[in-house]
Amino acid sequence: MHPMSLTAVAKAVGGRLADVLDPGVQVTEPAVFDSREAVPGSLFVALAGERADGHAFAESAHNKGAVVALVNRPVGVPAIVVDDVLQAFGALAHTLLTGPLAATRVVAITGSAGKTSTKDFVSQVLPGSVVATPQSFNNEIGLPLTVTMADTTTDHLVLEMGARHIGDIRALTLVAPPDISIVTNVGTAHIGEFGGRDNIAEAKGEIVEALAPGGLAVLNADDDYAQPMRERAGGSVVTFGLGEDADVRATDLTADAHGRASFTLVTPEGSAPVRLRFVGGVQVHNSLAAAAVGRGVGLSPEEIAARLSRAMPRSRWRMETVTRADGVTVVNDAYNANPTSVRHALEALASMAGGAEQRSVAVLGQMNELGDDARTAHEAIGRHAAARGIDMIILVGGDEAGWMRDGVRDAGGRATWVPDQEAALGLLHSALRPGDVVLVKASRGVQLQRLAEELLNPAPPAERLTGGSR
Repeated sequence: MHPMSLTAVAKAVGGRLADVLDPGVQVTEPAVFDSREAVPGSLFVALAGERADGHAFAESAHNKGAVVALVNRPVGVPAIVVDDVLQAFGALAHTLLTGPLAATRVVAITGSAGKTSTKDFVSQVLPGSVVATPQSFNNEIGLPLTVTMADTTTDHLVLEMGARHIGDIRALTLVAPPDISIVTNVGTAHIGEFGGRDNIAEAKGEIVEALAPGGLAVLNADDDYAQPMRERAGGSVVTFGLGEDADVRATDLTADAHGRASFTLVTPEGSAPVRLRFVGGVQVHNSLAAAAVGRGVGLSPEEIAARLSRAMPRSRWRMETVTRADGVTVVNDAYNANPTSVRHALEALASMAGGAEQRSVAVLGQMNELGDDARTAHEAIGRHAAARGIDMIILVGGDEAGWMRDGVRDAGGRATWVPDQEAALGLLHSALRPGDVVLVKASRGVQLQRLAEELLNPAPPAERLTGGSR
């Protein structure tokens, strides 16, 4: 974080100092909201959650070196007291970006699927010093936290922006006005919260409307809801996709045995070959979005292609692929799930496996926040899995798993419905054989990544998923 005295931080957030002996002490390290992550020079943000109130941990953060806590009441250690901690934290980030970090280019990314992989591509395509959203910290907490990770040496700040309601992205862009805005796609993630795909498009388009003067909008030319957003952009627009009308596109697509795509990157300035290290055909679009950003900052097609080909996945539980010693490949894509991302994952699975010696195995759990569309969407996923010819389909959980099974059966396929992860793990251990490729996919709340991790553990499965905290 750019160094700021406690007096300057208090001014930025509209707060008052409490229990501060030296107002000239500086915050020099990124903010934290977990006291265990506090280090000397950091700012501790005391958030009140459903399970715990951060104010109770301010002293612990102070003992680990945090120079001040952002609070809504005095806590007995150096603090800045404000009416609304979260709002004040956003104000601090905005002050940083419009002050000492004004020269840092802000790249903002939204979309129903692919935000995180696109972020990973963009952060490795851009030249210079780049700070990017860690994990999926894409809300009103994670975004300002990411801003505090930057300093005056940061050339580019790559920020994911998520939304569950119209207005959410607009609020994030008020904190961090983007110079480049990317819309990966408009799908059905959180459709139960939004109330329809038109509303999702309205919300995602807020990132385009918020562009700074002279900014660049990067839009998916293959998405019928994203492409019209060009009318909402005040600056330049560049499109990416597979069609000939896209400004940045891919031709000559192929995939290797691991589902990693190769293609020719085509831009108005020329073309160059790309060989991705990310798994799944959907990564072509994600990489093209990054290529459009690289072009926007002046990189040549050859340099963009080289950077895309070197880029590695940096985010956990997103098509995270590991092959066991016995030849079974586990694809952990269990960070989150919606109908679009599950279809993409199943397509990738089908491309990675085939034939009697390399069976495809899909372990699927429920997709959350689908509202009235939940049953229809889960049944459709079941039909899609069957249509893709997945060899073994294991469905984990309650009603949603049953709806997926119904969809599989409707399409003439077969699936096994199990009540929990323990049952799924037992079934897998007895059924898997060398060469199989196993996809694990569900919404974050299902915690199915634990199953994927246990599949990589050679120990017997019996007590491992039931043992509580570690």
